[in-house]
Amino acid sequence: MTTSLTASRFIESILQLRPTLAVFDCDGTLWSGDVGERFFDWELRNGIFSDATVGKMRSRYAEYKAGKVSEDEMCGEMVTLHTGMREAEVIRLSGEFFDQNFVRQIFPEMRQLIKSLQEAGCDVWAVSSTNEWTIRAAMKHFSIPENKILAAVSEVKGGVITDRLIRVPSGPGKPKAIMETIGRSPDAAFGNSRWDADMLRIAQHPVAVNPNSDLEQLAQEQKWTIYHPLQEFV
Repeated sequence: MTTSLTASRFIESILQLRPTLAVFDCDGTLWSGDVGERFFDWELRNGIFSDATVGKMRSRYAEYKAGKVSEDEMCGEMVTLHTGMREAEVIRLSGEFFDQNFVRQIFPEMRQLIKSLQEAGCDVWAVSSTNEWTIRAAMKHFSIPENKILAAVSEVKGGVITDRLIRVPSGPGKPKAIMETIGRSPDAAFGNSRWDADMLRIAQHPVAVNPNSDLEQLAQEQKWTIYHPLQEFV
């Protein structure tokens, strides 16, 4: 794994902070693109659900893009869409999808940063509003175990996914999940969008990675660290 001089300096600047707890958003922060939305679309196009379900979810997603459905609602429905399915099957589909479509989108320096933090003894967690099954598949490429993932998930009974949501870590839901599960504020937090702002605010060292325009403006105002990965694969 190689990184540019700029990337190496970024990694070293984080390691010099000596964080003992670091939390990372995933989509847009650890890789380019939104794996949650892409997996959702992939599932709808590949005969996994009935035509009626596909039509209903396409309509809901259009309403979400029009601002008529909230972020939390849409992220939750992308999870409960799998109600009645065997969890093992969704895990298989998630792994297949990520490995075929997103491995090459991973930012090499972010993978190296996580590896270096782990080697330094830092407790590293992934926090995402994407469904937990797909994030699990992704985190295998970062050596982040399943018990260090806080993602959107519903209850599973007897190996079958139910419609009872356990959590949807988006916006204020991210610091809420962190405090409820980990029990303290992170030393360093990394995110790319306004849905990560609440998580970044509770960190001692907030870092905006590959930020979209609204988060970049906020990061500049708050004097947070901003880092733009080299996107050689784009």
